[in-house]
Amino acid sequence: MPTLVAGIDSSTQSCKVVIRDAETGALVRTGSAKHPEGTEVAPAAWWDVLLRAIESAGGLADVSAASVGGQQHGMVALDAHGEVIRDALLWNDTRSADAAAQLIAEHGGGSEGAAAWTTMTGSVPVASLTVTKLRWLADAEPENAGRVAAVALPHDWLTWKLSGSTDLNDLATDRSDASGTGYFDTAAGTYRHDLLAQALRISEASARAIILPRVCGHREQVGTGDAARGWGHLVLGPGAGDNAAAALGLGMSTGDVAISIGTSGVVSAVSPRPIQDPSGMVTGFADATGEFLPLAVTLNGSRVMDGAARMLGVDHDGLAELALAAEPGAHGLTLVPYLEGERTPNLPHATGSFVGLTLASMNPQDVARASVEGLLCGLADGLEAMTSLGVPVQSIKLIGGAARSAAVQQIAPAIFGREVQVPAPGEYVADGAARQAAWVLSGAAEAPSWTTVESETISGTPTPEVRETYAARRSLIAEKH
Repeated sequence: MPTLVAGIDSSTQSCKVVIRDAETGALVRTGSAKHPEGTEVAPAAWWDVLLRAIESAGGLADVSAASVGGQQHGMVALDAHGEVIRDALLWNDTRSADAAAQLIAEHGGGSEGAAAWTTMTGSVPVASLTVTKLRWLADAEPENAGRVAAVALPHDWLTWKLSGSTDLNDLATDRSDASGTGYFDTAAGTYRHDLLAQALRISEASARAIILPRVCGHREQVGTGDAARGWGHLVLGPGAGDNAAAALGLGMSTGDVAISIGTSGVVSAVSPRPIQDPSGMVTGFADATGEFLPLAVTLNGSRVMDGAARMLGVDHDGLAELALAAEPGAHGLTLVPYLEGERTPNLPHATGSFVGLTLASMNPQDVARASVEGLLCGLADGLEAMTSLGVPVQSIKLIGGAARSAAVQQIAPAIFGREVQVPAPGEYVADGAARQAAWVLSGAAEAPSWTTVESETISGTPTPEVRETYAARRSLIAEKH
């Protein structure tokens, strides 16, 4: 009988579970269940959905180890009894935008404040980061803030629930997820309790009394499953943030870049050194192997195409067909797709705009083309920010639900000015978590080698004029916000 491991992806939209052979990586079975919508979610809903996804995957009775990859930054505030104090604010909840600005101002404001935060944590506060959500909690719900005895992230909390523990001291995480909190020094690998104190407007001594998940090594066992559920044999890995888990699932190494178009748009790259970008375009996170994973993240990912398809009365295949029927540049029409505010660049109160609309471009084909080009131009800005910091780029992997669009695949090389690799569709986050689980179980120095993902390489003629037009119109919108 093969030894089996489970990888769990608790993402924004759903929870996926993959069961794989620990030695070969062969897929044995899968399961999934949908999460509730919204930017504010009761963590209990994640747990209920995880249990349904596990059941859908055939259970864990014959599984030897499991790890959780989860959406980053979500604020799970717990009281002294381990109870959730309020619904979690997710990464895409922008109500803490003003809190982010406050935290930067408190360290000098402007470029000075941004540089200070970059030095302290590797990232400039934006509404996505947990530290800003804690400041929002302190100001908007001081009574709830006063009850905080522990702060966890979605994947930390789910790992803790899988263990069946009710002891807050058993909370555990990894570098990748901790590095996205805004109160963790990514380069040094240590929490900054002074920044936690600043966020909650309490003394540093009081902040040190708040339990933060223990930051574990990338192949360290953090506990075992809940014996009461029959999971006592289950070894639990430390898990990872979703982007780090995806990088592990894809087998990324230095020089590899993944551009993921899911609910958000993410440009991630493996780097052997910590990255610090005072502009805030790139966040200096850690990966799930001991290296670093700088990210440029947009709030507006596949939902840009969802909205365009809905507006044009077509499905995604129809949108792609329309977009590919238009000429590059869409007769001068540009979509700046800040439909839900934006994170990169940091414009939380911005809205989307079609710019350059004329009689020539007022047709479904050009609207579709502009929508795809606008989405990709935003991601190209993130890629350019990476290269400007010296992050090596040798290959680009295009992943995520929207990467399956024929229009995205064919237009991306033209926008990025580089060929792209499109891996076969897969659950990369869950696969990365499964690979980590196998790594923890084996105790080996290196991760299991079963990460080969077949890819199709696509090239195209670069269209720098599209990027230039987008940049000019993006700047005009940014000036208004």
